[in-house]
Amino acid sequence: MPITSAILRVAQQHPERLAIAGEGRALTYAALVEQSRRTFAVVDELHALHAPLAARTGEAPGAAPEPGAAPRPAPETGGIPISAISVDSAFAAARFVASLAGFRAVSATIDPRWPLEHRVGVVLATGIGLIVSDSADLAAALAERDWGGTILTLDEFEDRERRAHPAPPPAARPGDEAFLLLFSSGTTSRPKAFLKTRHQYRENVAVSSAHLEPLPGVVTLAPGPVSYSLTLYAVIECLATGGSVHVADAFDPFAVAGRVRDAGVTRVVAVPAVVQALTDAARRDPEAFARLELVVTGGANLPAAIRDGLAHVLPRVRLISYYGAAEIGFIGDSRGGDGTTISVYPGIEVSVRDAAGAPVRGGAAGTLWVRAAACSDGYLAGTADELLRGEDGWATVHDQARLVDGGLEMLGRAGDMAVTGGHKVSLHEVDRAFAGAPGIAAAVAVALPHDALGSVVALVVEPEAGAAPDREALAALAAERLAPQFAPRRWYALQPLPRTVGGKVRRAEAAERVLDGSAVRL
Repeated sequence: MPITSAILRVAQQHPERLAIAGEGRALTYAALVEQSRRTFAVVDELHALHAPLAARTGEAPGAAPEPGAAPRPAPETGGIPISAISVDSAFAAARFVASLAGFRAVSATIDPRWPLEHRVGVVLATGIGLIVSDSADLAAALAERDWGGTILTLDEFEDRERRAHPAPPPAARPGDEAFLLLFSSGTTSRPKAFLKTRHQYRENVAVSSAHLEPLPGVVTLAPGPVSYSLTLYAVIECLATGGSVHVADAFDPFAVAGRVRDAGVTRVVAVPAVVQALTDAARRDPEAFARLELVVTGGANLPAAIRDGLAHVLPRVRLISYYGAAEIGFIGDSRGGDGTTISVYPGIEVSVRDAAGAPVRGGAAGTLWVRAAACSDGYLAGTADELLRGEDGWATVHDQARLVDGGLEMLGRAGDMAVTGGHKVSLHEVDRAFAGAPGIAAAVAVALPHDALGSVVALVVEPEAGAAPDREALAALAAERLAPQFAPRRWYALQPLPRTVGGKVRRAEAAERVLDGSAVRL
């Protein structure tokens, strides 16, 4: 069912049902529909004020825009203007995207914590014409580049909404129309942009609702930046199925118990690091989580210790660790162990292939290719030149995997593979061997250059507070759990390990910290 149709139906049948809540603010479904009319009225007016120069002068399509001319949206949008929000407020970002979903509009969320160069780059490369942002550095940098769009602070935008004459009501729109502009991670590498059409997202919601339980009336807590795809997807799937979603700018481990209890939260969607913090909160106040039924996690490897910890503290709560890619959609999940062996969802096709594109045999490792109806068409030409999806519908984000006993064993991204002394080593598997090691809060394997071997595997650990890493104990653990060619040759400590906004350890940056001498050799 179209997402907007679901929102309109709930607004009519259950107008007072909560749609979105966060930071002391909330919108019912009826209020969301009315708010959306004002949001689009402002967006539409601001884009119209800066109509493209080509439309005003008859300039030939494809000609370079004049300095200061309004940005032209990427051609992949079909000419639909792009509006972006880049603020710390999760509530503001969630309701911005939800409000524009029922109109001829493409919306985007840009993480304000990205490096300035990356934020400016995606605005210029994709043709974003309107930005809501409180970042003075972004406004100044875009002005220096003669960007001809409009940038408003959140307060300025909301003031315009209050004074706006409402647009006509939202309505379900054609399935082939783009409505979301998303990005690959932009924390350390240049972001790649891709679009989701309404049909693709309906397919994604169909998979999610069948397996991850965003059901009508269910109250979900999804803490974290809405620019993070896990949180954004949680917001949209809840609204598309008639549920209620509570968002948060950041996870507060001391306030979460009260929020879960007071809001009647029965479902949580969060990255593994937050699941660990949720478990710690439940140890302090288990009664506050009496109504919690399900925790859904994704976005990073789930250590078995986190699953076991949650099961010990809240034995009635189920935990699902899903695997997916923002570009492709939900692919499968794991309901036991460390989340690395995935059961692929019905209707999703997978293939593991070698570098030449041929299927591998005998459970060998290779690149994972997926065919799914929710997959985006490709990366925007202005942001990447690599192939996402072929003409046959098969797509890859270069995750590494192997097929074992009918399951899909995930090995990380292509950059998570190392070749040392002629052996191909999955750094992801090395990480897993040290999950739950005594005195170790987190560990990440990295490949360091080596003249004779090409590279050598090293382990970088983040000690728990007050703990001193024991090199001999770590080496003994490696001998117990890893084949000799997988065992680290060098050992380092780094406090803390570098992480993304979603809590995932940045492997490449950890390696850089070792090479620049920031880590301590054990």
